[in-house]
Amino acid sequence: MYQGSLNVVSGKWNDQFLIRRSRMKFDGFAYHPSLTYKFEIGLSSRDIGGGDVDEHGNTSRIIYDAVLKWQFRKNWSLWAGQTKLPGNRERVISSQKMQFVDRSLLNSRFNLDRDVGVQLHHSSNLGNQGVFQQILAVSIGEGRNVTTNNIGGYDYTLRLEYLPFGEFTGGGDYFGSDLKREKSPKLAIGATFDYNDGAARQRGQLGAFVQDSNGNQLSTDLSTVFIDSHFKYNGFSFMGEYANKRSSEQVFVVLDDFSTLKYTTGNAINLQAGYLIEKSEWAIRYTHVNPDDLTYSGLKEETQYTLGYSKYIVGHNLKLQSDLSFTDKAQGDNLVTFRFQFEISF
Repeated sequence: MYQGSLNVVSGKWNDQFLIRRSRMKFDGFAYHPSLTYKFEIGLSSRDIGGGDVDEHGNTSRIIYDAVLKWQFRKNWSLWAGQTKLPGNRERVISSQKMQFVDRSLLNSRFNLDRDVGVQLHHSSNLGNQGVFQQILAVSIGEGRNVTTNNIGGYDYTLRLEYLPFGEFTGGGDYFGSDLKREKSPKLAIGATFDYNDGAARQRGQLGAFVQDSNGNQLSTDLSTVFIDSHFKYNGFSFMGEYANKRSSEQVFVVLDDFSTLKYTTGNAINLQAGYLIEKSEWAIRYTHVNPDDLTYSGLKEETQYTLGYSKYIVGHNLKLQSDLSFTDKAQGDNLVTFRFQFEISF
């Protein structure tokens, strides 16, 4: 992947070449087709990270997914292990199946990410075509690869989805672009509520562990709401998401360098659409992030406009992608960013 950014005020240009992601994935069934598994590890430096944190055993965080799925009866399945929580749609969509080079600012600021626990999945028909899906998850709340005892309480997640025109072709409600060119309109509407009891990290499953100047662990309750939709028809696709994260109290710490460390709360909206012509697609995206506290150095009010182009040689398994973004920051210099990547999956 190549990424270059221009600071509009100073005129300074920064660029880099990097391996954004390098993953190995394994899946299949054990003993019986009703008992399946997924195992995924990260290999690039950006994938691993976190090697200097006590809560991760001061080791690299290689494991992404290690989950067992048991379909114990028709339309019911029980998952156990480490995997993505049923949060916003953009996050649950695989990084290998995205419409743009990377996910939006909404996702990077407010997503739930991965956690360790159990999930109960159920699906039922509703009306002549409609499909109603429900997911309930209970997890530790501190994210993936945590090796210490549960610091706070547990995390509880409920997701509801309604597909009024029936299921998408080939699971198209969970991959970017209308690569299947839906012959009839398909729509998915989803809502998620998450409650992290005694969250120890700034963003729940992500961010720094919040401690006072004496090294004592702090915590607060975080509640998150996501509302999203995904529409596809004859090469056209649209996805919209809204996120809102709140804390039970305003916990923050002033560090030695006088910067602040606090829980990340606020709201955001992301809208994106694209049209596929044969194997090429142009797409546009609008994202606005509105944090509660502009003094927190890690999160500022931002509006980003993105134009993307993708060439799907073998669908999402082999593709070229690029995008051009303008980021308008309420505090700080505006940026123009260009990214280009090729992706291969086998």
